Amino acid sequence: MSGERGAGAALALAVATAALLLAMLVVGAGTAAIAQARAAAAADAAVLAAADALAGFADGSPCALAQAVATASHARLADCRIDGLEARVTATVPVGPLTASVTARAGPPP
Repeated sequence: MSGERGAGAALALAVATAALLLAMLVVGAGTAAIAQARAAAAADAAVLAAADALAGFADGSPCALAQAVATASHARLADCRIDGLEARVTATVPVGPLTASVTARAGPPP
């Protein structure tokens, strides 16, 4: 029996380590999902602002308005393209060392 001394402590440490690693994985995935949702919301709002400018419902440059809306949403406007009455923007949100990126389109039906 003396050879089993401390086995319970080693097992408890292994279980605690596994639980901690699982918790870190869940938190990381949750953080990435939140960043992706923030990027999607920012891209949607920015592209709608650009489309409003294209349609004449808002004053200013479509891409400048998209930039202002993305910045107000705590995102970075990575790309803004205007093709006729169609606007397409890409917004990014940092998530740790990576970035979540979403592209949105607004305009008449294709």
